[in-house]
Amino acid sequence: MRFSRKLRKLFSTELFASGFEHLSRATHPVNKRRILDDIDWLQFRDLRHKFPYRPGSPQINRFEDIAYWIDINVERAQDLWLNRAPPLRILDLGAGAGYFLYVCKHLGHHVLGFDTDNEPLFGATIELLDVPRIIGRIERQTPLPDLHQTFDLVTAHRVCFHRIGKVRDGIEWSPADWEFFINDIRTRFLTDNGRLLLDFNPRPDGSPFFTPELRQFFLSQGARIFRSKALLGRDPNQRPRFKR
Repeated sequence: MRFSRKLRKLFSTELFASGFEHLSRATHPVNKRRILDDIDWLQFRDLRHKFPYRPGSPQINRFEDIAYWIDINVERAQDLWLNRAPPLRILDLGAGAGYFLYVCKHLGHHVLGFDTDNEPLFGATIELLDVPRIIGRIERQTPLPDLHQTFDLVTAHRVCFHRIGKVRDGIEWSPADWEFFINDIRTRFLTDNGRLLLDFNPRPDGSPFFTPELRQFFLSQGARIFRSKALLGRDPNQRPRFKR
């Protein structure tokens, strides 16, 4: 099954779009060394003594790999053309350790994170990176708390807040739940030209998040879908672009 999906990609428009994505990054590079030079490496090393490796939590343990995560999040910022945009107000849902917002801040944007406070390592990393964060939880059919401002870009990477219960249970938000969430973001948090980016993890079996039903739903909401990403604008009748 996985081989057949890869084969289909070779003959799809995604191949050309992916090539353009790589070309765009190469022709408009970001100096990652300057971003890394501003990090206090000694304090980050101290974090490992305060928060030892946790057996059975490889994903959490990997968040101390600063160079790796800076590289990943520079690419995320480049794909949204944030290295070529004027200063934007950016809200990152599920901000985690804060690396994406840290990169955005270095690119001249005004940033805010939103996440639970369940991971002490993430809280400590956010503090060292000097990234502002609001504590809260995203719940199905529940409005987000009032943040008293609107944003040019709202992002959520490696989305998992739509899962109900444990991953192996396979229970997720329904299209109606997604519609409530998207409408809440659109009407309360996006500027007139604002964008909402949702970037999803693959399913446990390796299949993509977008089942035929979910793909149709997101398209009906005006989303531009590219691989694991759905980009939505404030107006559901206008399909937004990654380029700003």
